[in-house]
Order: sequence, then C-alpha cells, then structure tokens
Amino acid sequence: MRSSLLRSAAALALLGLSCTALADTRLEINGGSSYSDGYWTSTAWVEGVFGEHAIGNSRFTWSPDASLGFVDGRNLKRYGNAVSDDVWLLAGGARFHYGSPGDWYHHLYWTTQVAAQAGRTLALSSGGEFVNSLGWQGNHWSFQVRHVSNGGFKGSNRGETMALVGLAFNP
Repeated sequence: MRSSLLRSAAALALLGLSCTALADTRLEINGGSSYSDGYWTSTAWVEGVFGEHAIGNSRFTWSPDASLGFVDGRNLKRYGNAVSDDVWLLAGGARFHYGSPGDWYHHLYWTTQVAAQAGRTLALSSGGEFVNSLGWQGNHWSFQVRHVSNGGFKGSNRGETMALVGLAFNP
C-alpha cells in the first residue's frame, strides 16, 4: 500500500511539473511544400516552442524548441523512376528572437536544430541533419522558410528547402 501511495504521489508531482512546463509552451502545426533538385513535395511539422529566456543582459532571447517533421517521398523519372522514402525527422534546438515582446520585430525569429531521421532520399541522405528556419510568428499564425541538410558532414546531400505556414496555439 505504501509503495502504491508513493507511486501515486510521484505521478501527481510529475503531472504538476508537466502542466507548469506546458503553461508557457507554444504549439505549432505547420504545412507546406518542400523543394529539392527541381522537384516539389509535401511536408508537415509539429513544433513545440517552450518558455523564452534572456541571453545575459542583451536584447536577444532564446527558447527551447522541439519538432517532428515529415517530408513526403518522390517518384523521380530523372533518376530512373526511383521512388525515394518518406522521411520523418525528430529535431531539437533553440528559437532566437531580438527585442522586447512589444517590438514589431520581436515576431521575427531564427530557429536552429539538430535532427535524427528515419528514411533516406537523395536530398536527405544521412542519419542526422541540421534544421534552420527564418520566420515570423503572430499570436496564432507562423510563416517560415526552413532548410534541412547535413551541412556537408558525412558526404554531401542536396537538402530540402521548404515554405511553411502554421497554426499556433498555447495549450
């Protein structure tokens, strides 16, 4: 009985901590098109942006950022009708802003992440990728240009460049 009471107390404490962490979380559901090597395909992302933190005494801030992305495979006649895999990416990093929340330019951001992936394409050919985004976020919308590639590590790959529109909300 005592161990089940301790487990229940620990679960309740973890639930409380989770709710506190989510209180300052922004969730985005992004969709759009991705371009690589002359071909377009569909892409979708779910992203969590956590509480904003000042960088020292500067006007720059950063937020922990995690995302799950999907890039649809392609059937390319140019490469002998090769069908590339669908690619799933799990990424984590930081989103950076400049200025105070009331400044018009505070809505602009840069996100940088490191990603692990499942699936391979000519554009995303290694097990790990870098994800960089430039964008604008409003209260309930976001727009961004995102590039995913291995940065030339472990051989070159073409990368994917995408235009994304997102719906955002705070749970």
